[in-house]
Amino acid sequence: MNSRMTRLRRKLAQIPFQPRRSHSFGEEHHEFRLGPCLSEVQISAFEAEHGIDLPGPYRQFLTSLGASGASPFYGLIPLESCGLFTMDPRETPEAPRGFTRAHHGERERELFLHIIEMGCTDLCLVAVTGPLTGRILTGNSDGFWGPNVSSANDFLDWYERWLDQMAAGRDNRALELTSPRVAATAPWGPRVTASRQAAGSGNDLAAAACDGSEAFDK
Repeated sequence: MNSRMTRLRRKLAQIPFQPRRSHSFGEEHHEFRLGPCLSEVQISAFEAEHGIDLPGPYRQFLTSLGASGASPFYGLIPLESCGLFTMDPRETPEAPRGFTRAHHGERERELFLHIIEMGCTDLCLVAVTGPLTGRILTGNSDGFWGPNVSSANDFLDWYERWLDQMAAGRDNRALELTSPRVAATAPWGPRVTASRQAAGSGNDLAAAACDGSEAFDK
């Protein structure tokens, strides 16, 4: 197990579950525990079935730490239950964008794997193809808000950011799991605060060019 995995395991162990604690609104579902890891054979079978390669850091997490349970929101979805989505076309320049279940064998558009349960029609996904591959996004399948692209480099960085915020006693509303530079600012979506705007933040579409997010241009 490499140093990143060891560090994540240690940090997770230092956050015991406490009933009715408000730090994470889904913690009663996962109790800060991870489920069993997956084998390379299991993951390879999933990849072959769906015609994708899982991003390395996410794949490493599933094989080294756990494949369900403790995560932001309501917990990691078991891999066999994860679904692939495509991002819906943009209706207007400032409008949020939704997500649609990908057809089997979809290759025309970038693919995103739904990996964490957020509740209702909200989604937490990892990009598995295209320029955002490996990055974490949050959004709404019906396009009510977002999508937002995390500023974390990969799943492991994003997960560690969550653990650090939990250890500091902050709840999901203050996690800042997404970068202010790529936070949606539509009237019906999350807004960036004035102080962050002064630091150069903008909506996810405007930040696409500086963030390598060409997928948002389609």
